[in-house]
Amino acid sequence: MVQAVKNSAPLRVGVVGIGTMGSNHARGSNHARVLAGLAGVHLVGVVDPDPAQREFVTRALGCPAIKDLDGLVKLGVDAVTIAAPTHLHREIALNCIERGIHVLVEKPIASTVEEGDDIIAAAKRAGVTLMVGHVERFNPAVQAIKSAIRGEDILSIAITRVGPFPPRMSNVGVVIDLAVHDIDLIRWFTDSDIVEVQPQLSNAVAEREDIALLQFRTASGVLAHINTNWLTPFKARNVTIATRGKYVMGDLLTRQVTECFGFQKDGSYSMRHLSVGHDEPLRAELISFVDSVREGKEPAVTGEQAVASLEIAIRCLDGRPAATAASRRKREQRIVAV
Repeated sequence: MVQAVKNSAPLRVGVVGIGTMGSNHARGSNHARVLAGLAGVHLVGVVDPDPAQREFVTRALGCPAIKDLDGLVKLGVDAVTIAAPTHLHREIALNCIERGIHVLVEKPIASTVEEGDDIIAAAKRAGVTLMVGHVERFNPAVQAIKSAIRGEDILSIAITRVGPFPPRMSNVGVVIDLAVHDIDLIRWFTDSDIVEVQPQLSNAVAEREDIALLQFRTASGVLAHINTNWLTPFKARNVTIATRGKYVMGDLLTRQVTECFGFQKDGSYSMRHLSVGHDEPLRAELISFVDSVREGKEPAVTGEQAVASLEIAIRCLDGRPAATAASRRKREQRIVAV
């Protein structure tokens, strides 16, 4: 059982991994920026091995910047957000969990399913909150789409997530960097597991795959596909969902969501733009994490959900079909036994 932190004192939170300050991909620095402005939260400090990055964040946010996790722990933290490179997630998460520190891990939860299972098992043993940063769920456009399809008989989902090649990438391709967002969204929109995977991958200019066309079928019978690449000169993030009663189109960048409904035999239909909020997704995500820690309630994105999406992404890379119910049960038994 997760132990809630119900005292009235500010929740002491640290950030592990800053990223390149000033870039669009400085995930850790953005975590620190948002946490520094949240009511009821005290940003204890940030951790990064790069002295220049530590100096920058100290000037920008006025909080301590430490070179290693031990130094942050000594300052006293209730929770941390981990935005370090993926291959370090398991080591850092286990280190924090073993000290009774609540953890939010950026997506993907780990490099492998087995490493993700280790993190989940450790959090269960320690009774700490484990949340995974699939931030797209907190995009107001995604929230509006989810509301629009609630109770609908979903037939198909199409997601496009494309853009230019990011120079920072070296050890993963578009499936782990980009498509894992949308694998998670497909599972979340449908409230169903993915049971069939048909991937088409290519590497046109990069060492790893930079084009991916992924087709799926969920246990509930929904057909879905993801189109993602690093070859498009501009960013595009679009979702379209067809149900028996409506057709929903969402632009996740402009946050415009349109719903077509009232289909007639003559081909006519009605259309309306849906109300979409203005919250910063990362801020909403971190508030959700803080609330989970304080109340001891299940986080919005659990470790199990994140591992399930990672497993599908890995199966897209190696061409294997999706996991069977029997294989999922074996994984669950392994987590309990660890």
